[in-house]
Amino acid sequence: MLSATDIEVQLGRAKVLRGVSFDARPGEVTVIVGPNGSGKTTLLRAITQEVPYRGTVRLAGNDIAALPGWQLAARRAVLPQHSRIAFPFTVHEIVRLGLGAAATPPPPGRVEEALARVGLAGFAGRHYNALSGGEQQRVQLARVLAQVWEPVGSEGPRWLLLDEPVSSLDIGHQLEVMDLMASYAAQGGGVVAVMHDLNLTSMYADRVMLMAEGRRLDQGPPAAVLTDTALSRAYGCALRVNTAPPAPATFLLPHTARPPG
Repeated sequence: MLSATDIEVQLGRAKVLRGVSFDARPGEVTVIVGPNGSGKTTLLRAITQEVPYRGTVRLAGNDIAALPGWQLAARRAVLPQHSRIAFPFTVHEIVRLGLGAAATPPPPGRVEEALARVGLAGFAGRHYNALSGGEQQRVQLARVLAQVWEPVGSEGPRWLLLDEPVSSLDIGHQLEVMDLMASYAAQGGGVVAVMHDLNLTSMYADRVMLMAEGRRLDQGPPAAVLTDTALSRAYGCALRVNTAPPAPATFLLPHTARPPG
């Protein structure tokens, strides 16, 4: 299990996280949702030690603060929300960065295999900075996937920690990435993702944590957490959970919050 207990983060004068506790289980997709500024990304960055924090983060019962970097790199891979590359690397070179942190030497062709998993077969020789934003996002996903390729290793379950993994993607590639996340979890690995899309979250998440104003409001199965009352409170507007009607009826989202004036 990956768990965080009483996490507090202060950035400058702003207290961003206020005693947040969180847990995720291998074999499941856990999604963290909430409005802008709720602390979702900061929580993920605390779990990955990118920001100083108070509290405890444990991986398989071990305090991550006591684990050497190489051991953490072999057990979890991190996809940040934004990745800026200043040098003219090829796609192959970017994905190979993940292989450098892998627990065991990868077989030949792993880069190409990882790219194929994210729908970028044949892109290895292209320059990273010449790609679209969505293509760059999938290259970075291939990098982290290559790092923890086998969902379960000799040291136990491995983890994908993903910040907005589908934010720049069209609907077809969003579903492709969500399927990849679900497959990784089904094979025994753990997936933690920060997301804004509540519909994809309800479709794919095994567990959801809802945040607002630096606090955890609730955590549990999507149907229990994503309710009219909880979502309206978190997002500060009237929201209603809907069920799509049977085919061939048309159902479009989102609904307007207020009737047209």
